[in-house]
Amino acid sequence: MTSSTRPLWDKGAALDAAAQRFCAADDVLLDRALLPHDIRASRAHVAGLARIDLLTADESSALLSGLDELAALVARSEYILDDRFEDGHSAIEHWLGERLGDVGRKVHTGRSRNDQVLVAMRLYLREQLSTLRGHCLALATACLTRAAATADLAMPGYTHLQRAVPTSFGALLAGHAEAMLDDADIAINAARVLDASPLGTAAGHGVNLPLDRDGVAAELGFSRVQVSPVYAQNSRGKLELLAVQALHQALLDLRRLAWDLSLFATAEFAFVRLPDAYTTGSSIMPNKRNPDVVELLRALPAVTDGAMAELSALLSLPSGYHRDLQASKGPTLRAFDRGLAGLALAPALVESLELDAPRMRAAVDPVLHATDRAIELARAGVPFRDAYRQVAAEMHTTLQGRTPEASLHARISLGGAANLGLERLQARLAALRDLA
Repeated sequence: MTSSTRPLWDKGAALDAAAQRFCAADDVLLDRALLPHDIRASRAHVAGLARIDLLTADESSALLSGLDELAALVARSEYILDDRFEDGHSAIEHWLGERLGDVGRKVHTGRSRNDQVLVAMRLYLREQLSTLRGHCLALATACLTRAAATADLAMPGYTHLQRAVPTSFGALLAGHAEAMLDDADIAINAARVLDASPLGTAAGHGVNLPLDRDGVAAELGFSRVQVSPVYAQNSRGKLELLAVQALHQALLDLRRLAWDLSLFATAEFAFVRLPDAYTTGSSIMPNKRNPDVVELLRALPAVTDGAMAELSALLSLPSGYHRDLQASKGPTLRAFDRGLAGLALAPALVESLELDAPRMRAAVDPVLHATDRAIELARAGVPFRDAYRQVAAEMHTTLQGRTPEASLHARISLGGAANLGLERLQARLAALRDLA
């Protein structure tokens, strides 16, 4: 950092360059993602200072115009944070000071970098959770659309990776759709907990100014303020962990979908064919198409696992701010960057799958109808355990004439189609969209 960009806390003492580099770490790089949110929060803070007469109308107007100009430069990638600064907060204050002089240096009145980073991260996480919800709903939509088209496409249902009973490809996709609806709900609820403005809590013990915290919170779109300055600091890391946990839930379900697709795309199953755009070739074997995208989707929970471990390790501190909490940024930003990128690919993958319907139907062996036969006997009055044993004894002769299509039709006529619940799932999908 040059003399003109010395830390905001600098009091003139000599600085050790190596120590400063260690403390700053990669904060400037990470703050590139947070800078638009930091500028937006600064804008709301300036307006709040004007409402309590800490800034004149002219000063407020100059600062707001300056922040708007900086936001536009950042949006056009004409202003990029670099290692002249400790963090994005320092860069904002320096930029305003260079253009507006003393007026620019008033922007930090009544706040600390502690509540500044808290609100920027809170705005970032709110945006990321909204994106997460959208990706979950998009994947649920893709699964439900194809589920409706394949509700009667017979295939084996598996337990222990062994053929068990007849089911349909639509039923499989409906299961993945409902998982994604739950994940969208989890993202919504996590965002609800995060929906509190920490701005105005300063370094964790408030500030002796009548700040318009409610007005600033409303301007930033928060439904409430985070009341306790102490808890505002204590929630750092905790709420990031909550957001990453919501992402983790979605990625776990995405991993199961990816596993199903990679398994069913093998030559041993050959139920589905992955689109070429989602595969790669081998560098040595001309015959190979490798399901790299699907396999990397399976790996995504490792990113959130790592992030949750890092964040959990930070939550072992006494009350108040500690510099350790700086380490909550990296894992959070990395997890959302990688996780959301993977989720964004999944709807088009589901939409473009090629299905081998004859092979699926052919895999429904006659013996898979044993459970259906036992249920039919039970419906006729035979105690189920007796029906179970009777079918087990007669399985090979009793079931030979039952075709996959007939068995599946029997399941559907006895409530199988209703059990897919496509109309209910579509209704829940619409309700979750409305919550946006």
